[in-house]
Amino acid sequence: MHTVNQTARENDQIIISYLTLRKTVGILGMALPLLLAAGHFLLQSNCTFPPSISHFYYTRMGNYFVGTLCAVSLFMFSYNGYDKGDKTAAKLAGIFAMMVALFPTNFANFTSADCSRISSGNQDWVSYLHYGSATLLFLDFAWFSLFLFTQTENKEKMGPQKKIRNRIYRICGWVILGCIVSIVLVEFVKPVQEVFKNCEPIFILEGLALLAFGFSWLIKGETFFKDK
Repeated sequence: MHTVNQTARENDQIIISYLTLRKTVGILGMALPLLLAAGHFLLQSNCTFPPSISHFYYTRMGNYFVGTLCAVSLFMFSYNGYDKGDKTAAKLAGIFAMMVALFPTNFANFTSADCSRISSGNQDWVSYLHYGSATLLFLDFAWFSLFLFTQTENKEKMGPQKKIRNRIYRICGWVILGCIVSIVLVEFVKPVQEVFKNCEPIFILEGLALLAFGFSWLIKGETFFKDK
C-alpha cells in the first residue's frame, strides 16, 4: 500500500510540474508585449515606439526580450507532451524561439542612434533568418492550439469543460493565423499600410498573436475550465 501511495504521489508531482510548465509558458507569452510596451514608456518615452516586438531588441528592454525568448525556448525543449507529435512540435518551437532571439531583425533606422542600446548595423541574411524563424514559430503555436491541444482519447465521452477548452483553443489558433496574414498584408500591401500607418499595426498584431498563444497555454495548464 505504501508503494502504491508513493507512486501516486510521484505521478501527481509529475502532473503538477507539467501544468506549471504550461502555465509558465502561457504567462511568459502574454506578458511579453505588455511589459515591453510598459518598459518603453517608463524608460524611453522620449524615443520612437518600436514598429514591432522584434525591434525592442535594440531598446533598453532588449535584454528582457531576448531573455523571455530564451526562457520560452528552454521550456519548449523541456516539454514532451502526450505523444511524438507534441514532442516534435515543442522541440521545433524551442529551436525557432532561440533563433528569433539570437538573430535580430534589421534595425531599419526606426529611431535615432541615441535611443538604441547597441550598434544598429545588421546584415540582410540575419534579418531574413529572424523573420523566417518568427513566422515558423507563430505557425507552430497555431498548430498547438488547432490540432494538438484539441486532441482527446474518446470524443464520445468528452466532458463539457473539454468542449469549452477546445473552442478556446481553436479560437486562439485562428487568431494567431489571422494575425500572420494581417502582418503580411500590412507589410506588403501599400493601401493597407496607409490605413494603419499611425497605429503601430505590426506590434499590435504580434502582441495579439502572443496573447492568444499564451491564453491557450494557460487553458492547457488547467488555469481555467478545469475538468470537475
